[in-house]
Amino acid sequence: MSKDVFLWVDQAGGKADQVAWEALGAAREVAGELGGRVVALVLGEDVDGLAEEAIQRGADRAFVGSDPTLSRFRVEPYAALVVRLVREHAPAALVMGASNAGLEMAACVAARLGVGLASDCIGLAVEGGSLVATRPALIGNVMARVVFGDARPAVVTVRRRVFSAPDANPGRQGDLVAAGPAMAEEDITTKIDGFESTAGEVSLTDARVIVSGGRGVGGPEGFRPVRALADAVGGAMGASRAAVDAGWVPYAHQVGQTGKTVQPDLYIACGISGAVQHLAGMKTAKVIVAINQNATAPIFNFAHYGIVGDLFEYVPALAEEVRKRQR
Repeated sequence: MSKDVFLWVDQAGGKADQVAWEALGAAREVAGELGGRVVALVLGEDVDGLAEEAIQRGADRAFVGSDPTLSRFRVEPYAALVVRLVREHAPAALVMGASNAGLEMAACVAARLGVGLASDCIGLAVEGGSLVATRPALIGNVMARVVFGDARPAVVTVRRRVFSAPDANPGRQGDLVAAGPAMAEEDITTKIDGFESTAGEVSLTDARVIVSGGRGVGGPEGFRPVRALADAVGGAMGASRAAVDAGWVPYAHQVGQTGKTVQPDLYIACGISGAVQHLAGMKTAKVIVAINQNATAPIFNFAHYGIVGDLFEYVPALAEEVRKRQR
């Protein structure tokens, strides 16, 4: 077994998901402690440029799987190629970003290899030559310390906006190694018919500022001031499960245990009581502001700043003040 750390680069259309570079930063730290190299796995079609960027950002080597069967993410051909490369080169660890694709990939690869998996990690360290991961548990009330057994590689996914993404160094050099596909198209059962575009909207998972609405907004119309404040601060609009279940906003906006887990610099909760399920998805935000008429709402126990009052008075006022300062 080598001491190398494999890093899967999650990408679409030749552009990496930002969490892939954050995962690369985490992989560099682990590889440095193990005394091994960072080896990027860049899968897709016409992704040589992305592989070179991985080298520039800190990978020492990159396996480039460039083939039409890999043009769009499908877990079957992607996982098959990653499993093959892992078996051929026996890395000590495999690191991925905790994107939707990364979570699916990590679970599939770990199951096929029969190795341990720690998802959504916020800390990685090497102790006694073995990887140790830290991840939130019980909606973030405790931090679980995950120690891997003897089976290798240790597979981990890292939470967004926790690790720093290395800057690109255009002069940095590394090896690019071609890796052919592991599956033929006719053997892949999943087919992609098309995609729905969400152009123009800020991604919840990438947003530095999120403004969310809950049951307290009263209905679909109540999300207008919430969205207006999100637009004013250049952020994304979120929602609680209660608001989504009521049909007031689409599921894509849900923050929480059954929605998206986010870690923005600023989270503004409007009319959200602070149910355990919702807190699981946002309580690690750097700054939490709560606006609620109920002074005893649980959200205030986690908020850094709180406003006890009518959100329909305060949210539009905040949006207007932001716009004034931008003029």
